[in-house]
Amino acid sequence: MLVPFLTATWITAGESLAIGYLLGSIPFGLLLSYAFGEGDVRKIGSGNIGATNVLRTGNYAAAALTLLLDAAKGAASVVVARELFGADAALFAALGAFLGHLFPAWLGFKGGKGVAVSLGILLALYWPVALLAFATWLAMVAIFRISSLAALVAAVATPIYMFVFQREHEVFLTVALALLVLFIHSQNIRRLLRGEEPRIGAASKPA
Repeated sequence: MLVPFLTATWITAGESLAIGYLLGSIPFGLLLSYAFGEGDVRKIGSGNIGATNVLRTGNYAAAALTLLLDAAKGAASVVVARELFGADAALFAALGAFLGHLFPAWLGFKGGKGVAVSLGILLALYWPVALLAFATWLAMVAIFRISSLAALVAAVATPIYMFVFQREHEVFLTVALALLVLFIHSQNIRRLLRGEEPRIGAASKPA
């Protein structure tokens, strides 16, 4: 066993991580921005490949598809690993998918911020918490209209929701994901503290 409370072995954990990483690193935002004639989405706004930055191109269809496909690759990673190796291995696939989205090897380890892919992961792991996390994100967006703030609050709240539902294994995973979200949003946090973080709908500018 990898750790006492998990049934996954080192081999299945490693394979699940690899499956998750490969699926998670598919840069749908970049591919769709090119497909819709918007060019390289990394050259505008925040410079990342997530749905929020694709939205800054003004192409709502590309942004919506990016959101759906990024969520789908997170969910697919969990489902595939679960079918192949079991429920605990799916947790490692989820971590791999998140890491793949944030740090894709083919894009110089510069990817997205993980909001959509984490939603897909949560939907596949335990949908009631996914709905609570999404509701938290929506509420923060509605109140403050700042995507990064909404993502940070939802990420920190998710382990608490898992704990309330007594999903012990998922608590450890979502704590790890929350720490990664805090790390990847470090610049956003600095801008939030300075009151300089752009709001959703603001005009895009070069990254």
